[in-house]
Amino acid sequence: MKLSKQLFVTLREAPADAEVASHALMLRAGFLQQVAAGIYVYAPMLWRVLQRIEGIVRDEHDRADCQEMLMPAIQPRDLWEESGRWDRYVSEGILFHFKERKGGEVCLGPTHEEVITNYVKASVQSYKQLPVTLYQIQTKFRDEIRPRFGLMRGREFIMKDAYSFDTSEEAMVESYKTMRQVYRNIFTRCGLRFTPVEADSGAIGGSGSEEFMVDADTGEDAIAVCRATGYAANLEKAKSRIPAPAACGEVLAMHKEPTPGATTCDALLEMFPELPMTRLLKTILYHVSYDVDTLAARDGVEASTVATEGVVAVMCRGDRELNETKLTNHLCALKVELASEDEVKAATGADVGYAGPIGLSADVRLFADESVNGVEGFLCGGNETDTHYLDVHFGRDLDQPETADFGTVQAGDLVVEAGTGDVPADAAIEITRGIEVGHIFQLGTKYSESMSASFLDVDQKQKPIWMGCYGIGVSRVAASAIEQNHDDAGMIWPLEIAPYACLMVQMKVGDEAQDALCQKIHDELTAAGVDVLWDERKKVRPGAKFKDADLIGIPLRIVVGRDAADDQVEWSPRVGGDDAKEVITSADAIERVVTACRDAGRR
Repeated sequence: MKLSKQLFVTLREAPADAEVASHALMLRAGFLQQVAAGIYVYAPMLWRVLQRIEGIVRDEHDRADCQEMLMPAIQPRDLWEESGRWDRYVSEGILFHFKERKGGEVCLGPTHEEVITNYVKASVQSYKQLPVTLYQIQTKFRDEIRPRFGLMRGREFIMKDAYSFDTSEEAMVESYKTMRQVYRNIFTRCGLRFTPVEADSGAIGGSGSEEFMVDADTGEDAIAVCRATGYAANLEKAKSRIPAPAACGEVLAMHKEPTPGATTCDALLEMFPELPMTRLLKTILYHVSYDVDTLAARDGVEASTVATEGVVAVMCRGDRELNETKLTNHLCALKVELASEDEVKAATGADVGYAGPIGLSADVRLFADESVNGVEGFLCGGNETDTHYLDVHFGRDLDQPETADFGTVQAGDLVVEAGTGDVPADAAIEITRGIEVGHIFQLGTKYSESMSASFLDVDQKQKPIWMGCYGIGVSRVAASAIEQNHDDAGMIWPLEIAPYACLMVQMKVGDEAQDALCQKIHDELTAAGVDVLWDERKKVRPGAKFKDADLIGIPLRIVVGRDAADDQVEWSPRVGGDDAKEVITSADAIERVVTACRDAGRR
């Protein structure tokens, strides 16, 4: 392909709103054009990258006997009501939904569990038709509150989603294991350094899930990892053992302390400098919108008896932070958000900042994070403006409320198994960052039961189908590759997914020897199945060509210049700088390109 035939425009500077390298470099290189917040045109060069990623995805799925299909982007509300997910997605504010001409409500699909379950429900009758795994590559839509980071968090994006269907839990787990390996193969072939981590299933649901995180300092997601044990989990899911609380010393009677204006832990520590943070318990109030059907099913009651919303209070140690995802899951909530000022005043009788466990309104449910275990003689809010209680003890001054893991893991915490078996006693957690490029779920029978998708087993009994769900952000993979592979000059694409395998830069277009040699190299590489981009632009100076070459990041580069008459070219790969440059024959250059493509598995 000749570069002069492409619509190719580069920018000297990235737009000011480009916050991460991948976004800035793709905009500078003309790979992207923003139409609206989180909505982009994929220019020809980027489209080639996305097609290569899709090709790898298809190849690995097809090797695992998955079958490709295509489902509609527009989905009726009725299907989502069957699964019970409509209210949660609407409450989270990410669902594009609207009324069609005839008055029915539809949405633009953020995912396709309902559609695929409905399809299989109508297509599968017998155990003899299972197992089966179906997948598609399609545009998805999510109305992100804050689209950012280019392709990292958009409102419209390309995704691969696959769904497995099995006859039993054991068979579902085997399908899950197969797909886990498929994902490892895909991300390895894409040239990514990644970490599989335990993850929360969120609105998708199911019994277990893992995220595939690309290691990147600019990643949106925090990951808890332990180098000594290999433990890795998304911060929403991670568990740990935390340091024991400080002893209280002398046991004193609970009493009130005046704390004017002290509405934060730091302000309280200034008033009570002898008090360690571990003996300060904060109480945070939340407004909760409940998933009524799920909560009723869990508690074995009628849905009509379950409140749709309410206020809860959660205690935790002053040196720890609450994890709202864990709280949401525990409460079977659609949404959890900080209570309003009016709600806090109604629940406590005090201004914001003085909430505590003693004297809360009777309609406020009280919970506690596990970090409160063992804390004695603590300070807590007095439910009275400018007042706190001091020297409070569970069991003496109040009952310890329902306690669960609502905490966020912190760097330095120990892994849960530290000091047991072969796990070192000091096996500690680090917090790193990553970009989620894939997520796999064991769905179980969540959708098949709610949507009546069953099969006739060998004993002629109807049983629900066991499902798994597996997503890859195709456009995110492209952005993640840049985050891991770039320098100050531009992108450095992994060979397997680069827009072209080789860039040939011609120094002087119109020179007879250079024209002839470039044509020969181009034709021989093309005949060998290598896609080569030939920069033969006449009115662009060599310096500008090299800057463009570095910016677009094609990994293999051949420069044809003044030695063309002697069949000599410069071998100048994107990585390595001047140390990697060599003057070699055109035949050697062609061989190196072909060999590199073969070794990388570029097809």
